[in-house]
Amino acid sequence: MIVTIDGPAGSGKSTAARRLADRLGFRFLDTGAMYRAVAWECLRRGAPLDDCERIGKVAREVEISLDGDAIYCGDEDVTEKIRSTEVTRAASVVALNADVRAAMVELQRKLAKGLHVITEGRDQGTVAFPDADFKFFFEADPGERASRRHRELAQAGNDVSYEEILAQIRERDLRDATRDVAPLKPASDAVRVDTTRLTADEVLELLEQTVQQKQT
Repeated sequence: MIVTIDGPAGSGKSTAARRLADRLGFRFLDTGAMYRAVAWECLRRGAPLDDCERIGKVAREVEISLDGDAIYCGDEDVTEKIRSTEVTRAASVVALNADVRAAMVELQRKLAKGLHVITEGRDQGTVAFPDADFKFFFEADPGERASRRHRELAQAGNDVSYEEILAQIRERDLRDATRDVAPLKPASDAVRVDTTRLTADEVLELLEQTVQQKQT
């Protein structure tokens, strides 16, 4: 069984996907981390982010693997390294590359094959797994999403202003919605969930109830 959760940055999809996977005993597929890993590898190699051919080549060459909540590039654990502001910005650019997206979708399908999976991202229900058993699309007010991201970064020791994060989110939203390859949009059969005023527990209960109701 495959459950997809798509939505913009800060909408709560990663937290919900992890918790739903734990609740159901499914594997969690963090696709956003995969794009961050490609971005981190591009920065490590000094590959210009505007060099589409080279970025695509990096995505095809880098060996990305998941081990629980940890993500590796080759033998190196990059779980914490890919959460920096620099990598976040680079990932939003790298994700526009058609070759990168093709490589990541191929990897996602490979990792999910034959398993019960909760997968989250921006194109999981529309491109990666169009035949998924259950599809959700998260939405939330940009200001609330910026506040969530600001708290996360502050807890991790990153000093980034709320205003800067809000500007980045709005820029990312526009880029994701208007890109030529796999633009961010809900699948026609996705359940849309506005998480602006919902707690993490309320979101989890809503998802679990929806899955259970459709199974009965």
